Amino acid sequence: MKIAVMTDSTAYLPVDIMEELNIHMVPLSVVFEGTSYEEEIDIKYEEFYQKIKEVKELPTTSQPSIGLITTKLEALATDYDAVIAIHISSGISGTYQAVITAGSMVEGIKVYPYDSELSCMGLGFYVLEAAKMAKENKTSEEILARLDEMKQSMRAYFMVEDLSNLHRGGRLNGAQAIVGSLLQVKPILHFVDKVIVPFEKIRTTKKALNRIMGMLEEDAAKGNELSVSFIHANNKQGAIELRDAFIEKYPKSDTSINYFGPVIGTHLGEGSLGVVWYQK
Repeated sequence: MKIAVMTDSTAYLPVDIMEELNIHMVPLSVVFEGTSYEEEIDIKYEEFYQKIKEVKELPTTSQPSIGLITTKLEALATDYDAVIAIHISSGISGTYQAVITAGSMVEGIKVYPYDSELSCMGLGFYVLEAAKMAKENKTSEEILARLDEMKQSMRAYFMVEDLSNLHRGGRLNGAQAIVGSLLQVKPILHFVDKVIVPFEKIRTTKKALNRIMGMLEEDAAKGNELSVSFIHANNKQGAIELRDAFIEKYPKSDTSINYFGPVIGTHLGEGSLGVVWYQK
């Protein structure tokens, strides 16, 4: 059985890696003042962070249409027997549910939708693993079992400079956002049951980042071989500094620098930093 791997643009995987591993993608969009841009296609993350400074209103975001996903699946059906479709958490986007609906409408290909329960490189780690296994001619069942295994050790934490974007975009409970802004805290956020919730409320950026790095180092100190991604919202230097500090202690670690692109950046805001890791 020939298996394709599909994801959405919020994985923010490098184009060369996607081409090398034959990963297929459907884009989400950001809408600036009535004009829609498909992220990673019409607008790149550098352009987005520049543009968001030039507009008066925060952009909105939208998931891929069922029609777009259906067209993509129909195209894949000409060359593949099945597709593992791994997507942004169903708790913050309707993309996963749209893939389920589109999959039921397409003939000639078996669709296996998979809810990453995360976004960005947390999602990306699942996609890369699935694509490598598909190249090794693993079965759909073997790939899905491995993704479930990865989910047991996957950890992701992030810190935003300002909670207002998450609050306005409906991705964080309103009371939590108000309390955070009043106290001027730097909350560490994470996903629980597919939605974004505070993990801890810490007063300074430095202390919040130290807390996240402490949790990462606790896992690394157990002798586990980890894959780690340091993720930034137009704050690459901040991500590099975290990565370098970690590598100094654990030089054999598998690390990468990734970014929060337009759709996720809309909700997190510029300056945000995150770390995601799992046991290889």
